[in-house]
This record gives sequence, structure tokens and C-alpha cells, in this order.
Amino acid sequence: MKSSYKTIFASVSLCLLTATAAPVLAQTGLAQAQLDQTQLEQAAATNAKSPPEFAAVPFVFSSENLSTAFGGAGVIKHAGQVQASIFGIGLYSSNDSYVTYLSANNYQLPGLEQWLFSAETYQAHFTEGVYYLPDNKGQEQRAITTGDESFTKLHARYVLPIGHGIHGAAPSMLPQTDISWDPRVSGVSSVKLTAFTRAQQLGIESMIPERTQGAELLLNWDNRDQANNSTQGGETSFTLRHGFEGRDAPSWTTWELEQSAFFSLSSNELFRQQVMALNLYLADTPSWNDTDNQGQAHRPPYYAGIGLGGFDRLRGYSAKRFSGRSALLYSMEYRVQPHWQPLQHWPVFEWYQVPWWQWVAFAEAGQVSDEFSAASLHQDMHWTLGTGVRFEVESIVVRAEIAKSQESTQFWVMVSQPF
Repeated sequence: MKSSYKTIFASVSLCLLTATAAPVLAQTGLAQAQLDQTQLEQAAATNAKSPPEFAAVPFVFSSENLSTAFGGAGVIKHAGQVQASIFGIGLYSSNDSYVTYLSANNYQLPGLEQWLFSAETYQAHFTEGVYYLPDNKGQEQRAITTGDESFTKLHARYVLPIGHGIHGAAPSMLPQTDISWDPRVSGVSSVKLTAFTRAQQLGIESMIPERTQGAELLLNWDNRDQANNSTQGGETSFTLRHGFEGRDAPSWTTWELEQSAFFSLSSNELFRQQVMALNLYLADTPSWNDTDNQGQAHRPPYYAGIGLGGFDRLRGYSAKRFSGRSALLYSMEYRVQPHWQPLQHWPVFEWYQVPWWQWVAFAEAGQVSDEFSAASLHQDMHWTLGTGVRFEVESIVVRAEIAKSQESTQFWVMVSQPF
């Protein structure tokens, strides 16, 4: 049996090649297990364990910030449980930079059929890292300096026994066919608790706290027909995040609301599938203007707070290009699948199952502000226009897209849909 994670590794190499993906690679959820429906149903029926599948790949590349880098990635699929996986990556460069990431995903404990547990950790050192640091006037200043970054997260996700989650957390990861707007009978409703710690130490003087830690609550209703190729339904999520007071950091609170919707359009002679995908992202830091006894504001460090820019939000800008109290982003994508699909017969692609490819045109408009108001968030909005190609290879969506903004043009190669 061919492992679907071969595609992930190819994508990892391409992501690293973009020169901006090393610090964000560990935040993309690359190690999420892609369940095969037949395997899961057979395992559930026989109460058996699927044998683990291991794959690994080395890579080497060159970039402006990392010089020549080399490393490897490896994964264990069905790592003890049919829906679980373990993923790791490591690299070292000729300018003495390095990145390591390890995660264990979607484990269940005996008797807890509605729960999934995961953990991940990330460590990195960059001798020529690129950062956009907020100044006293709320403007981002570009800096190239040494940087040490890390985070650790522990996740516990409870799938409510309603809708598509009525038979347990693991079966809820399968696609659903019947969509309605009643969460009691449709979609997967879940609550996820996360404990996290994040740190960033730069080689230049900065008033930004070097470490923050806290907890996160995510409420989610995933009412899409499928995650990889959504054609109907939508997804609603609300995230409440609180940073605890530390030695060099005050406490802080942020929230994020995200809503997506998908509408299937009629097919024609050119396209067998047309989908209009819409997404709204709204976020705020309600503790922004609160101060402690020493007059220190209860604001998160920019690397843990609200921001736009990167491979998912406002893609025409570098990662975390804008940061501040609140953010608003409108995204629209026109996704089509042509009848013509030659990838299955191309070199390399012929080694895998490639059921579809997708052409995409997208537009985004958003703003980050130090005020939470409709007027400030809609003033002088930053925009992005882009196009891309996406394809599913062994149950993994790989996307390559180019995005143009007022400031720059960004090229991204990443896995999974942006929403």
C-alpha cells in the first residue's frame, strides 16, 4: 500500500524552498492523519488495529536566509491506533540555523470514545531570520536578525455525540454526504482545550516579552461535506485564548471568529465542478487597553497575538506582516475542476492516486487595527489577488499559488485548503 504521506514530504521540501516557510511549517497541522474509510470501517467492525506505516524522505535546498540546508522528515501512520499518527521533521543549514518539529496526533484513551488527544513541539534557530516588529507607533518594522523560536501545545478535543459525531470521535473524521443546517443531525460539533507555551528570543534589543504561556478554548462546528474538496455546507469556529501572567509578560486575552460557506455551481463543458467559497475572519484583543499597577498593558507579544499575512490569511504579504489589537479579513475563492485531468499520467504523479486537480482564483481584503471598530477595520484595507493550482494526492491537498498585493508578490507551496 502506498503511503499518503509521501506527498506531505514533497510539499515540506517545497515549503522550505520558499524561504519563508521554515518558521510557519510547524503550525500547519501537516501530521493530521488522513483516514481511509475502508480501513476505519474494517477496524471498527473487527476491533482490530491497522498495522503502522512508516515513511521518510531526505531533502536539501538553498535559500537566501538559510543558505544551503539539509534534513529529513518522517511519519508513522496508524501509530498504535487507526486514526493516530506521529510526524517529525528536522533540518540544519550551512549558516548554523536549524528547525525541529515533532507531533503525536489524534490518540484515544480507553473508554473515551468522544475524545482525541494530540501534542506538538517546535524548536528553531535562525541566524538570518526575517521579522516584522511593531514599534511605539503601532507600525511594523522589518528586521533581519538571529532568532530562537519554540512552542509546545497539548490538545484535548471532545466531539459532541450529535450529528456526524454520534458514533464517536474517530468515525467523525470521515466525509459526510447529507448536509443540513441543524447541528443536531449534521456536521461535527466539538470543543478543544489547548495548553500552550511560546517563546521568541531575538538578537536585537526589544521590549517584546520573550515568553508567553496560556490556554485556549475552541468551539467548532464543521458542517462541510468534506474537508479536502468542500462543495457545500460551511464551518464555524470561535477561539478564546488567554495568556497567563509571567515573569516578563502580563496576562492577555484574545478571541477569533471564523465562518466559511461553500456553494456548488452548475457544471459545464469545461468544468465538471464549480464552487464559490467564502470566508470571514474577525479577531480582537479585549484586554488591549487594560493595564496593571505598573502601567503595563495586557497585550500579547506580536508573535502570539492577532495578525494577518502568510499562506492562509492575506496571502500577498509575508507571514505575520501586520499585527495589532484586532483584525478583519474577507476571502473569496472561485474553485473549478476541469474535465481534463492529465496529472495521473505525468512522471512522479503516476506513482500516486490523483483523483482531481483544481484551478483557483481568489481575492482577499483585510485590515489590522489598534481599535476594535467597524470604521477602523474597514479603513484603507490591504488587498490580495491571486491564482493557484491545487490537487489531491493520496488524500492530501497540495496547493501552489501566487498572490499579489500592494507591497509584494508572494509564492506559496503548502498543504491543505486555506479554509
